[in-house]
Formats: sequence, structure tokens, C-alpha cells
Amino acid sequence: MTGTIINIATILLGSSLGMLFGSRLPDRLKNTITAGLGLFTLVIGISMFLESEEALIVLGGLLIGAVLGEWWKIEEGLESFGARLEARFGGGNNAEESDRFVRGFLTASLLFCMGPMTILGSIQDGLSGNYELLAVKSVLDGFASLAFASTLGIGVAFSVIVVLFFQGGISLLAAQLNSFITEPMMIEMTAVGGVILIGLALSSLLEIKKIRIGSFLPSLAIAPLIVWVLSLFP
Repeated sequence: MTGTIINIATILLGSSLGMLFGSRLPDRLKNTITAGLGLFTLVIGISMFLESEEALIVLGGLLIGAVLGEWWKIEEGLESFGARLEARFGGGNNAEESDRFVRGFLTASLLFCMGPMTILGSIQDGLSGNYELLAVKSVLDGFASLAFASTLGIGVAFSVIVVLFFQGGISLLAAQLNSFITEPMMIEMTAVGGVILIGLALSSLLEIKKIRIGSFLPSLAIAPLIVWVLSLFP
């Protein structure tokens, strides 16, 4: 839960600064900061992948996970869910303060909880107590909350409620499964997560190429499953 607590703190800090000073920051500065965080995320992803002891397991996990992700239409599901929330609570032509609050709350909640970095980081935090990935996510969320709060207001800060239950819940569940997950499983799952982070950096942060990152999320479960199956045939 340490990573989640750090994440909540940075969102609250970023939201506060955004409401106070966000409108004064030039767009070029925001873009440069985002690019820097994207490069850093890219390096983190590469370092995680290099921990793999069996690259073919990583490849197999990614391919099988991608097939399942596209079959289950995870990317479309996430986008549809966000669109339904936006249509339901986003407000119409009347720009009232209550609509602005809800819009900020939902927009921030979706951004902070729907990405692969949330799931992978929470799993790592719960399994091994390693909150490095969530710390990186916290920095990203801090700057994102600053930008959102400058236009959408205090509703962005209240997204920490969703982050606490969703992200913290994943960490607690992973902690309960700690005895069932072996070190080789964790190593290959981390390596797969590294590849996903590389895709996230290239797609969302650096905007080099659009990648359907959500479709690869099943890979995080497939990779350790492959390790378990192979362990049955020593």
C-alpha cells in the first residue's frame, strides 16, 4: 500500500498546485515535462525487460495475451466504459459548478486507474513491496492532476477515493497470492510489464506511435502461467 499512499499524496499536491498556479504554466513547459517523463518511463520499461531469464516466455505471454485482449476487446471496453461515464455524468451545455466537479472527478479517476502502469505497479507493490513503478506513476499523476485541476477544479482531487479502493485493492489481493507466485513467475511477469511500459511510453507519453496497450493487459497473467506450465515438465 506504500505506493498507493505516495500516489494519493502526489495527486492531492498536484491538484492543489493546479488550482493555484496551473493556468500560468505555458503549454510548451507542460509538453517538455511530459516528454521527459515519457523517456524516463521508457528506460524503466527496458530495465524491467532485461531482468527476464527466458525472453521466449515474455514473447509468448505478449502474443497470447494480445490475442486474448483483442478477442475480449479490452481496449474497446475501457474506451466504452469511459464514454458511458462521460455521457452519463459529463454534463451538457450548462457549465454549472456541479457538472465541472463531476467531470474533473471522473476524468482524473479514469486516467489514474485505467492504465497498465496502475495494475502492474499495484501487483508489484503487493507481492514484493517494491513501489518503484507506482512512484513513477505518482510523478506522472501529479503533473496530470496539476494540468486537469487548472481547468476542471477540485473534483480532480477527489479522484484519490477511487485510486485508494481500486489500486489499493489490487495490492492487497496480490499480497494474499504471494505464497502462490514463485520468483521465476514474478521475474517474467515483470519483464512483460516492462514491454507494456515501453509501449505506454511510445504511445501515450511520447506519442510516437499509437499502440492498443489495453489489449496486452492479459499478458501479465499469461506469462506466469507459462512459467507454471513449463515447471510441470522439468
